[in-house]
Amino acid sequence: MPQNDYYLFLDESGDHGLTNIDPGFPVFVLCSILCKKDDFSAQIDTGFDQLKSDLWGTNNVHFHSRDIRKCEKEFQILFDLDIKRQFYERLNDCISSSDYTIIASGIKKKDYAKRYGVLNDVYSISLTFIIERTIFYLDDQDDVGDLYILAEARGKEEDKLLRDHMRKIYNRGTFYVNNQRLRERIKSFKFYKKTDNHNGLQL
Repeated sequence: MPQNDYYLFLDESGDHGLTNIDPGFPVFVLCSILCKKDDFSAQIDTGFDQLKSDLWGTNNVHFHSRDIRKCEKEFQILFDLDIKRQFYERLNDCISSSDYTIIASGIKKKDYAKRYGVLNDVYSISLTFIIERTIFYLDDQDDVGDLYILAEARGKEEDKLLRDHMRKIYNRGTFYVNNQRLRERIKSFKFYKKTDNHNGLQL
């Protein structure tokens, strides 16, 4: 049986509120990237840092989709079309040639609230879904390696809710995965701020 350690990177799109739903963006999506630690180090981390160093002279640059699209902050250099071409070609090449698996959860908030009510936290529900599917995926690979979960920090209260939720499922398990399987697999759950400049969360 292979024994590779894995990273699971998490980031969300949309807010988790169920009472005042934005009709322009009525969904909550939690996306995860699952990759072997060795592959991440050799492919994504090295590739992103090299691209940053080559174009900015430092790897202290945060790849944020809105700033890239709007050519704001550090990405004002993309107004130079030659640099913009280099940036997108190399970024796309790094992403498309790297090895990882995407596991995501999407919730239509209005439909969800109508069916289940507004008291549940859609982030916690999505996180449970993703963790279960990650365990299933690794079981299918017959890989017995450890799992390290990294999430983008959102705020003190929001992060506390997620820590409490992780502690709950770690102690009790979920409907589909018992606590023993979770404890054997998951070794840590940590939050990182944007200022930590973590390439896995930027991916």
